[in-house]
Amino acid sequence: MTPSTSPTASQSSAPAAANAVTIKNLAFSPAKLTVKAGTKVTWTNTDPDTHTVTSKQGSGGPLKSAGLATNATYSYTFTKPGTYAYDCTIHPFMTATVEVTP
Repeated sequence: MTPSTSPTASQSSAPAAANAVTIKNLAFSPAKLTVKAGTKVTWTNTDPDTHTVTSKQGSGGPLKSAGLATNATYSYTFTKPGTYAYDCTIHPFMTATVEVTP
């Protein structure tokens, strides 16, 4: 039970899974996630504010969550390679991308 002295200890209290996005402090983290086709990505809202995970308007993307309250999650399985830009429709300055590789 020794205190951690690694430089990453201050970045997050828990490491994020490779297929997870955390919504915290009015931002998606990570802002760019790369996954293989067939991967299910889960977003978790840890903010006190409601947020959405929505494909950028006009992109024709597949992401369209309802409003996510604190601790709510939204998941989507990406089946086709490509770059999927998304934002929060309530807070449009919150933007991020998922890059899906074959």
